[in-house]
Amino acid sequence: MADTSSILDRRARLLGPNMTTFYREPVHVVRGEGTWLWDADGNRYLDCYNNVPHVGHAHPKVVEAITKQASTLNTHTRYLHEGILDYAERLTGTMDHGLDTMIMVCTGSEANDIALRMGRAMTEKVGIICTDNTYHGNTDLVSQMSSKRTPIGGPVDWVKKVPAPDTLFPLGGSAEAQPQAFADEIQRAINELEEAGYGFGTLILDPFFANEGFHTLPKGFLDPTVAVVRKAGGIIIADEVQPGFGRTGRNFWGHDRIGLVPDIVTMGKPMGNGHPVAAVVTRPEIMAEFRTRFGYFNTFGGNPVSAAAAMAVLDVLEEEELVQNARDTGDYALGLLKDLTHPMIADTRGAGMFMGIEFTRDGDPEGATTFCKDLVEEMRNRGVLLHLMGRHYHGIKIRPPMCFDRAQAELLAETLDAALKAVPA
Repeated sequence: MADTSSILDRRARLLGPNMTTFYREPVHVVRGEGTWLWDADGNRYLDCYNNVPHVGHAHPKVVEAITKQASTLNTHTRYLHEGILDYAERLTGTMDHGLDTMIMVCTGSEANDIALRMGRAMTEKVGIICTDNTYHGNTDLVSQMSSKRTPIGGPVDWVKKVPAPDTLFPLGGSAEAQPQAFADEIQRAINELEEAGYGFGTLILDPFFANEGFHTLPKGFLDPTVAVVRKAGGIIIADEVQPGFGRTGRNFWGHDRIGLVPDIVTMGKPMGNGHPVAAVVTRPEIMAEFRTRFGYFNTFGGNPVSAAAAMAVLDVLEEEELVQNARDTGDYALGLLKDLTHPMIADTRGAGMFMGIEFTRDGDPEGATTFCKDLVEEMRNRGVLLHLMGRHYHGIKIRPPMCFDRAQAELLAETLDAALKAVPA
């Protein structure tokens, strides 16, 4: 088997330069099972980051569903098949608020692209608002929302980015003031879009604010924001790619956790446990307007194999009680993490199978960036995979498959304790 250096050389030659890899010494994974990964040398890693295999790597029920359907039929939705209809009924059955129509696609980027076009179809306005520390995907439209790279040609005037909520440095100066302060920023952006002639159409956000650092926010936090958006006639998109499907432990969807009633919900990665499937769910009148305006079709979206994979994920979540496991094991793991001590730990937080630790150096988040990068590498070398989070990459994100158990939580905490002691502060 080829060594790491030769694989990286082939990647650069065949796939192009600057392809992102995790870790200074990338992990060459060859097998996965549950919460575990194995590399080409036989080393085992506890996967505490990858939310794509939502119910566990290579889950046999999902594999069986894909295999059975692929060996029977796979085609597109211009032919009739009931798999997508059965799935749509079951998926929308997990939602309230009249959200009962669905488009299936292949990626979260596609889902968010469609959702934004739905917003434009309904409002006939092009202006979009998002936070200033977010990520919603890779299409040309959606990439305008990314906070990490400026699109070629520079940022467009019809996207306004507002300051994201924060735990250590809350908007408005306090946790109590932050909900209204966030809404005030939304209102300011709405005014700017209207004055510029674009008009305000859509607000898109992850209701868990996962990329922003999943700060501790109370239910109802977005109520002032919703009032502002509704008054302006805007559409609200909840991007559930990260918090959806029960990951936060007490709610199946992140928008229910925070008390948000969205117009459109998008989802992706965990939906098919690694199979490329994503979706947009909305109300019938929004779907009808979009279908009329755009005549959208996706060759692979909603194909029988994707529908079977997605249905199997819902089966496993229910049969193995994984949302309850996210709640119970997540609470246990978070308690263990909160017991860890280190002079640079500023906050430990999370919900369900989504946890993290934010670090600062003398109160400065940016001063903790190098330490956190070294900490992630140390954890990788000790057999636990996690990753960075935060505006300055000054924290660690822990997001294991939903089958993560208490013994693995203890291994995570023990390993992290040792790594914290080993990495120079």
